[in-house]
Order: sequence, then C-alpha cells, then structure tokens
Amino acid sequence: MNSSERRMKLILMLQQSNHRITVNDIAEKFDVSRRTVFRDFNALSEMNVPVTWDEYNGYGIMHGYKIPPLMFTTKELATILVGLNFVKSQVDQTLISDAKGVELKIKEVLPDELLQFMESLGKRTVVDPYMNFGAEKKEGGNWYLISNAIADNKKISFDYRSKSDNNISSRKIDPYLIVFYKDHWNVIGHSHKREAVRNFVLDRMSKVEVLSEEFVPYGQIDVEGLIFRSDGSSRKIVIDVHKNSVSRFKANLPTKIIKNIQKNPNLFRITFEFNNLDYINKWLLQFHNNVKVVDPKVLIEKRNKILNKMIDNT
Repeated sequence: MNSSERRMKLILMLQQSNHRITVNDIAEKFDVSRRTVFRDFNALSEMNVPVTWDEYNGYGIMHGYKIPPLMFTTKELATILVGLNFVKSQVDQTLISDAKGVELKIKEVLPDELLQFMESLGKRTVVDPYMNFGAEKKEGGNWYLISNAIADNKKISFDYRSKSDNNISSRKIDPYLIVFYKDHWNVIGHSHKREAVRNFVLDRMSKVEVLSEEFVPYGQIDVEGLIFRSDGSSRKIVIDVHKNSVSRFKANLPTKIIKNIQKNPNLFRITFEFNNLDYINKWLLQFHNNVKVVDPKVLIEKRNKILNKMIDNT
C-alpha cells in the first residue's frame, strides 16, 4: 500500500470510528512506525483535512467533514484512466474532447505522486487500438443534450439523414437510452413519426433540440428489452461456430442469443434473431471458415454471393 492509499484509508478510519484512536492503534493497523503516522497527519493537514485530537477521544476528524472527491487510490485512478481512454478511442470528436477536458481537470488537483502515476500509466494504456488509431474522427449528434433530455424525460427533435439515400427528414422522439454499438452511438426511443420504438445513429443526427414537452415512460424502462427487442422484420438465424471462435462470436454478436447448443466437442450451434441480413452477412466474414450458416436459406445465398464477389474482385 502506498502513502496516498494509506492516507485515504486513514481518513476513513478516523471518520468511521466510534472509539478512542491512538497513534499506536494507527501504526498497528497499517503496519507502519509512529513516525510515519505523524508524517501522514502532517500530509493531511497540508491537504486541509481537519484532524482533531483530545485526551478522551484520541484522534478523529471534525464532524461534518466530507472527503474531497478527487482523493483516489491508485487502483481507482487506474479504473478512471481506462474509462477515459475508452471514451478517447471513440469516433465522435465531441466525446474525445470532453474526455480530454475531464482528464486535465483531474490532473490539476492530483498530488504529485498520483499525477506521476496517472501520466506514466496513461502513456502505456491503450483501449481498442484499431478505433483509437485507425478510425476517422467525426462530429456526431449532440450526446450531451440527448443525455440531459433522457435524464429529465424531455422529448427531442432533430433532422435525421437516411443511410440508404442520404435524404434528411425531421424527427421527434421520446428518448429512452443512449447505447454504444462497437463503433457508433445510438439513441433508442419512441418515434412519433412511426409510433414505435426506433434506433437513431448519433452521427446521422443534426439540429438536436430538447423540447419543453415531457414524456412519461410506460412503467420502468426495460433496458435489456429495448436493446434486444424483436419486431416483425427480424429473422431467426442459426449459425454453427467452431470452438476456437465461439467466445469472440458471443461477445461481439450485435443481438441476444436465443439458444446455444454444443453439437460436438468442436462445434456450437447458436440461434438468434436479427433484422438486417446484409449486415450480419458482412459481420460473419471476420470469423472466416470458423462459422457456417445453417438457416435461413436466404442468408446462405447472400453469403455465397459475397464470397464469390470477393474472389472475382481479386
């Protein structure tokens, strides 16, 4: 345990104790010398932590004192760093800029010891290198406005660019969730145009506006139900997956698995529903010959067609 972690635990110990605490108690608790305990008290004093002492109660902390929010242990700081690096790996330039701003604010108030730790670890922690170094950064729908609308149960309006023909139409939705799908962010909500729940990709949204109108969710929001919902356009898909790829297949499949049966020691049969066969056909290419489409026949035909096209283009 380093000195920053020990001092953080010392503050908690002094705050939570209901009996007399002496220097010897603290030294024994943290397995350090009395001199180290007094050094810790001096460090806490420099950080404006109001340590108290009297002969009856021993050491404590002034009643009502709140722990400063940026007194992290190294483990907590490493966790925050991983989260910030994940956000900085995104394709949305706005999210990247905001994450860098948060990182700078944290660094400004950290003690020198933790600051050195954060800077050293930051240079050696990379989250999703293909997204971080390879993906084109772009401006997307205003995630901050949308997240505020979700928190306040406010409707939003925006212009939406269609993926198929790039046509732009005006939309109005009750936003329920913001969801990250591997390389892009979506907002899921009730579309007033379609009178149904729909997904909208943030980087195709523009002129986002939070309206004064509030919406009332129908009961508690079912996060899993919204993300993995199925509609009339979804098709049941059955894929045989070799054991060498099954873990990665299940971890990255963009929908919920309905059934997973081990056919033999080397093969798993996985069943799920999806509403875009062209997308899932391209998605399957990453698994090479470790997957085989069992059903539906139309997906088998699409797979053969795309593989033949790849061969013809070489």
